[in-house]
Amino acid sequence: MSRRQPANTKRALFAATSAGFVAVFALHSVSPAGRKVALPSTTTTTPGSTQTTGPTTTVSGATRSAVGANEQFGYGTIAVKVTVQGSQILAVSVANIQTLESYSQSLAQQVDPILTSEAMSAQSANIQSVSGASYTSAGFAQSLQSALSQLGI
Repeated sequence: MSRRQPANTKRALFAATSAGFVAVFALHSVSPAGRKVALPSTTTTTPGSTQTTGPTTTVSGATRSAVGANEQFGYGTIAVKVTVQGSQILAVSVANIQTLESYSQSLAQQVDPILTSEAMSAQSANIQSVSGASYTSAGFAQSLQSALSQLGI
């Protein structure tokens, strides 16, 4: 014998579930308005290399690094550090990531190695977005491009 729930109970359950989904989606769609903070750029060179002020000059043997702007990506902010030698990207890493919730932090930590690998393969900020993490991917690419621009690449 099966017990059927009254229609009012089903509607109430559906309404409560819908309200929960709306609240979660609303949280994810809101980003801190007007708060775009740039990390101070850091450009370093290895001993014996030359760096000039003004327009960036590329010395083929110099290893240089820069941290891109802190980019908002929907669930927080991300800044990417890049190390280059000449115009070749040697290393890419996440210098700073701040998320609004722990799930977003966990997701970002999972996709960072993928995005880093994409950047190394592409040798540019023109990288493939990771499915399910399109906002994080876009923020990563924008910050990476910012760092590359600081280095004149």
